[in-house]
Amino acid sequence: MLLNGKEFSKKLKNNLKIEVENLKKETNQTPGLTIILVGNNPASEIYVRNKVKDATNCGINANLIRFDETISEQELIDEVIKLNNDDTCHGLIVQLPLPKHINEQVIIDTISPDKDVDGFGILNKGKLFSGLESIESATPKGIMKLLEEYNIDPKGKHAVIVGRSNIVGKPMAIMLLNKHATVTICHSRTENLSEITKQADILVVAIGKPKFITKDMVKEGAVVIDVGTNRVDDKLVGDVDFENVDPITSYITPVPGGVGPLTIASLLENTVIAFKNAINFKN
Repeated sequence: MLLNGKEFSKKLKNNLKIEVENLKKETNQTPGLTIILVGNNPASEIYVRNKVKDATNCGINANLIRFDETISEQELIDEVIKLNNDDTCHGLIVQLPLPKHINEQVIIDTISPDKDVDGFGILNKGKLFSGLESIESATPKGIMKLLEEYNIDPKGKHAVIVGRSNIVGKPMAIMLLNKHATVTICHSRTENLSEITKQADILVVAIGKPKFITKDMVKEGAVVIDVGTNRVDDKLVGDVDFENVDPITSYITPVPGGVGPLTIASLLENTVIAFKNAINFKN
């Protein structure tokens, strides 16, 4: 069965739109999301355009700030600090990747933890790791919401994550642990990978290798979450060989239309949460 992230994200964004309308009436203020885009990476242009469009549709003030790729690291830090001090900016994103001369983690950690709606900053990740309230990384948060929507309970299940990035793999592992799954993280140096993936009740793949996970690597009846987006022959494909893996799964996300739309929905939800925290709004 398909885990239809595209349709579920529409439901989440519609709920957010209603919430933002009510917040505006009650507070006479509007949640604001600022996105910094450095350079003109074609993929980043698409991602940013979608974020601005969806934010606007939800009633959030979306502000895109562009800088030339020649901007220095210190200049970018200064711009982030300005936005940290801007009361109309409740959520702040620096679109990745950045030019090679800029240290991405330095920039991310310059963003105020209260405005870090991507959930990439070290303080929010540390809070997540410690089980404290935090702004959660958008992609894993979206995946957890998708599992909940389809009544897939990770409790007691063996969850295997292929990929150990700070953006998806590691926070995904913590969120699944927090829901009482038994979690294994695999990566490029894992030996006998297929033996481990075949044990997974829930398999999350985020490695950026097109159709890497094949049918013989997946257990019958597994739930498969494909985070990959790879362009092959001008088509978007995931990290999972969807056509051959789909028939043996109980649930699987398609690419496109699976995890991607949920990342943006979670990002916008984080912006609304940051707004409410900033104005001390109590539900």
